[in-house]
Amino acid sequence: MLLIAMPPTDRFVISFAAEPPQESLPYGRWADTLREHFLRAGREIDTEGTEIGEVADVDWFPDRSFAGRTYIPAVARTSEGYEVFGFVSFTEGSGGPSNFDSRADFTSELAESNPDWKLDLNDDVIASWRGEQGNTADITLVWGRPLIPGGAVVTAELANLAVDQCELVDERFTLIAPDNYRGDYVDVKLWGSRGNELAAESLYVEDEEE
Repeated sequence: MLLIAMPPTDRFVISFAAEPPQESLPYGRWADTLREHFLRAGREIDTEGTEIGEVADVDWFPDRSFAGRTYIPAVARTSEGYEVFGFVSFTEGSGGPSNFDSRADFTSELAESNPDWKLDLNDDVIASWRGEQGNTADITLVWGRPLIPGGAVVTAELANLAVDQCELVDERFTLIAPDNYRGDYVDVKLWGSRGNELAAESLYVEDEEE
């Protein structure tokens, strides 16, 4: 038997820790149940006096499971032109989904107002991971849509190391990846069916003045 020696890595970090999507996008009664939890989180948003309006249709994104919980992200436009984004999470047992939790926030930064965007991204930190020498990573849920055609797979990369990936489902994707680890931050990349890179964007918006 041939044994191939592999060199040690200087990027010892949690990778591909989440289960790939297991179900189709929510619909029917299941979507109604998730919508109820998502709207409840939306009503609890501290808008600091901003009237964001009523939530319209909710768009769901592929499910991902990590550390015993399943996360289903969501995005919805409001009657006042804002976007509400967040997720519903739950545990799964013999009796079905339970222990629901949900988060939501809102933004006025919309894809149509930013023609330079190639990916429309949302993110939220859901856990932390302890690495070597006391370093910690933010385990981050990332979801969104490509804004250019031809994509097939989306990856999350940390210091050019792929740490998660998701095939597009109805032009939507969900990732769970370590971020903010040892001074490195996640880049999200869109790939074509032939393995060609189509787009790459950071989760962080650079200050134009800088």
